[in-house]
Amino acid sequence: MSGKVLVIDDEKNITLVIQAMLERAGFKAAVFNDSRTAIKSIEGLAPDLVITDLYMPGTGGMDVLEYCQKNHHQLPVVIITAYGTIEAAVQALKRGAFDFITKPFDQTDLINVVKKAVSTYEQRRKEPVTILPVEQLVGEGSAEPLFSIIGASPQMQEIFKLITKISSSPVTVLIQGESGTGKELVAYEIHRRSDRASKPFIKINCAAVPATLIESELFGYERGAFTGAVSSKPGRFELANEGTIFLDEVADMPLEMQVKLLRVFQEQEFERVGGISTIKVNVRIITATNKDLEGEVKAGRFREDLFYRINVLPIRLPPLRDRKEDVDLLVSHFVKQFNVKLKKNISAITPELFTALRAWNWPGNIRQLENVLERMVLMSDGNILGIRDLPPELATAVSSEIQPTEADLESTLSFKDIVKKQTQTVERELIEKALEETGGNVTKAAEKLGLSRKGLQLKIKDLGIKRPLD
Repeated sequence: MSGKVLVIDDEKNITLVIQAMLERAGFKAAVFNDSRTAIKSIEGLAPDLVITDLYMPGTGGMDVLEYCQKNHHQLPVVIITAYGTIEAAVQALKRGAFDFITKPFDQTDLINVVKKAVSTYEQRRKEPVTILPVEQLVGEGSAEPLFSIIGASPQMQEIFKLITKISSSPVTVLIQGESGTGKELVAYEIHRRSDRASKPFIKINCAAVPATLIESELFGYERGAFTGAVSSKPGRFELANEGTIFLDEVADMPLEMQVKLLRVFQEQEFERVGGISTIKVNVRIITATNKDLEGEVKAGRFREDLFYRINVLPIRLPPLRDRKEDVDLLVSHFVKQFNVKLKKNISAITPELFTALRAWNWPGNIRQLENVLERMVLMSDGNILGIRDLPPELATAVSSEIQPTEADLESTLSFKDIVKKQTQTVERELIEKALEETGGNVTKAAEKLGLSRKGLQLKIKDLGIKRPLD
C-alpha cells in the first residue's frame, strides 16, 4: 500500500523517526515542525492522511483537526501525543479524529493505523457518502438499515457519528438518558458495528435482579454453592466472552457488588459463586443508567472509583421532547411495524395527527410513543390513522395545542411522502449551510458534504436552492 502522509510535530526528531517508519513501509511523508505552515500546505500537497501531535506551541493538534474537519471533511486525522490520557483520546475521537496513538509508540501499531486510515480515505473518495440517508435510517429501500436507531435530528446525527467512531474501539461506554430514550438500542448498535459483532451481545438489567442473586447472575455459580444449586451455571460475563456485555441500570447495583464489578473492569477476571478457579474473559463492557451518577456518588450510593471506570466515554441520549423533528419518522416506523404484527393495513396518517403527536412532550419518551401507536393501530377501524384514533387521555392533553386547517382534515400523507419530505428538509439545510461556509463554491461544498460536484449540482437544482452569490 502507498499514500501520502503529512506529519506535524514540534519536535524535529519525532518527525524524522515517523518519516523513516512511513517510508520503509512504502508511504511518502511530508514533515512539518510548525503547524501553521503545515495547515497552509494541506491544499497543495493533497495528503491521504494527517498525523499531528496534540500538544504544540500556538496552533495545537485539536486546531489542526478542526481545520481538517471544516475544510477537508473526509481527510482522516490521527492524533499522536506523549500525554496519552483517556480524556484527551475521548475528546479527539468526539471531535472527529480517526484514531489516537500515544508516544512512545510501536512501529507496527503506527503503520497499521496509517494503512487503515489511508484505505478508509480511498474508499470514501470512491464511494461518497449520501447526505443523511433518512430512507436507510427507517429501513426504506434497504434490506438492512444503516442504523437500527431512528432519527434525523441534529442531536441524533451527532450520536450516530460518535457510534461510528467508537464502535471498533474497546473503550468502555456509559449511556445516560431518561427511561424510554433507547439506551439499549444504542448499546446494541455499538456492538453491531464493532469487530465483536459475530460474538455474543449479553444484557442484564441490574435493577430487575434481586440483590441476593445479582452476583450469581453476573459471575455464575458452582454446584452446591447454595440451596438449589444442583449443577454449575455460567454467568453473564462468561456468556459474553469475546463479545459485549450490557449492564443496564448500573446505578441500581448494590454497593457490595460494585466492588466485585470493579475487579472485572480492572483485571477481566472473577470466580463463580462457590468456586475457587479464576475465570478470565475478554469482554467489552457497556453500561447505562437513567440516574445522575455523579449525584449517586456524592450521596454514597455509587462507588467513585467504579464511576471513573465506566465513565470513559459518556453518551447522553436526548429526550424525545428535545428532538420533536424525529416524531414523524418514529410514527411512520412504528405504524409499519404494527401493521405486520397486528395484521392491519394502515396506509396513511393525517397531518392533524402528526401535529397532535408533535405537540405532546412524551414523558415516557420513545417507549411511550410506541405503546400509544400500538394501541391506536390495534383499535383503528380503517386504513387511515387520524386524530380520532388518539387515546382519550392523550387527545384531551394535546387538544389545546392543535389548530387543524380544513386542508389538514381532508388530506393525508403516505409513509413514502413523510420520509421524502423529511429527507429534503435535512438535505436542504445541510447544503445551504455548506454553500454559505464556502462562499457559494460548489466544488468545496461538495467535498464537505461527501458528494461529487455533479451530484451536488443536481440536488441544488432539485431542491430549488439559491446559492449565496445568485
